[in-house]
Amino acid sequence: MSRQSARRQKLRAAARDAGVGIRTGDSFQNFMTRTGVGAGSANDGAKYGFNPVSRNRVQLEFAYRSSWVVGQVVDTVAEDMTREGVEIQSDMEPDELQRLEKEAGRLGVWPQLCEVVKWSRLYGGAIGVLMIDGQDLKTPLRMASVGKGQFRGVMPLDRWMVQPSLQDLVTDFGPGLGKPRFYDVLPDASGLMGMRIHHSRVVRLDGIELPYWQRISENGWGQSVVERLWDRLVPFDSATAGAAQLVYKAHLRTIKIEGLREIIAMGGPAFNGLVANIEMIRRYQSNEGLTLLDAKDEFQTESYTFTGLDNVLLQFGQQISGATGIPLVRLFGQSPAGLNATGESDLRNYYDNVRAQQEARLRAGVERIYGLLYRSVFGKEPPDDWDIEFAALWQMTDEQKATVTNQRTAAVVAAYDSQIIDKPTALRELRQMASTTGAWSNITDELIKQAEDEPPPPMEGDVPPGAPGQEGKNDAGSDDPSAAGPDAGQEKARAAAEGNAG
Repeated sequence: MSRQSARRQKLRAAARDAGVGIRTGDSFQNFMTRTGVGAGSANDGAKYGFNPVSRNRVQLEFAYRSSWVVGQVVDTVAEDMTREGVEIQSDMEPDELQRLEKEAGRLGVWPQLCEVVKWSRLYGGAIGVLMIDGQDLKTPLRMASVGKGQFRGVMPLDRWMVQPSLQDLVTDFGPGLGKPRFYDVLPDASGLMGMRIHHSRVVRLDGIELPYWQRISENGWGQSVVERLWDRLVPFDSATAGAAQLVYKAHLRTIKIEGLREIIAMGGPAFNGLVANIEMIRRYQSNEGLTLLDAKDEFQTESYTFTGLDNVLLQFGQQISGATGIPLVRLFGQSPAGLNATGESDLRNYYDNVRAQQEARLRAGVERIYGLLYRSVFGKEPPDDWDIEFAALWQMTDEQKATVTNQRTAAVVAAYDSQIIDKPTALRELRQMASTTGAWSNITDELIKQAEDEPPPPMEGDVPPGAPGQEGKNDAGSDDPSAAGPDAGQEKARAAAEGNAG
């Protein structure tokens, strides 16, 4: 250690012992104006406190039940993540796809998944148990062992219904590394009471991801989405309730009565007469009514204005919208403001965010569920070309679908007419539009197979043999014997020689 470094450390130690702060050069400070952190302004007293709302289950439930904002924050994203389902990318027959989706609807797969997402957002974590008839829940799940009719749906359980095995964690490399190996269902749960469930048989969803040590303090779960917006939710509700209270005081009337204290203190007929007088004024006074007062009494009216309250409430609402990532048009059902504002860009950005959450949080679980669903419906393994894509949340209007269909169809037909692609490829391209526009969904594999068996169309400029004007011409359409092939001229010469010899 250099002499200068040792001296610097001694100065810092002496400053700490004396309670003197050490000025650093990594932030702006102006001690004359008390500007900057550590310069003696009011900002020096600011700090972030610890308010673990996620651990207060009852408080979260009361907020979810009584606050429509909390309900919207929890439910909106969960419902949007599960409301459109998935599209199966496969060469399966249309009736097989219908059977699969019908079975998913009968088992309530998507409403159950929606509940798992909701409670993970409200409480900070939840699991969905894959219910398979005839199998032990504490054993690892083997997909190949699921037979026809065994899959019975998903059972939602929030974090307060299960106890994870914090001392027995997954040690195999993969996405589950470090997570609990088992989940024990508590006796007061709504179903599967007292059972132990292997981690491969659950779809686990956490709320907001936390750092390691904070996650340890939450028994390995995440954080409720309500906790981050709590300090913005309270001012929003307070401002709303305060604005409602102002309505009762928007028009205050005051009557100055001489000797009021003496009348109240005396009581009796004088006080009763005063009360009757005030009651008559209150009952019969209207916009066109009269107020009868004694000559020495005074009548005064005070009116309140609500100017600026709408902007205050809007600003609080925008903070909640920013904290949740849900646009105002979706969270509050508010019409977009501004010239030519439609809210379309806000919704598209929000749907992109929902799609990212679907891919990050739901894809693995949904692929497992639909794999089980296929085996349960058909009693066999899914085909090799089996793939699942989340359906788009942004739905086109009929006019938009017609425009897209016409444009894409014209492009495919132009490529086919130019012989850039063949007929089977053109049919496949048209059939792919069914997932977005619903058009050309009736193009089956049989039609594509028939197109593959058809002879290729003639190239541009070709004339088929036997056409008018082609008599006596060879296959190449020429009178020149050499154009018909390398041996054509020799054959003609040999025939002429034999004729001369005869």
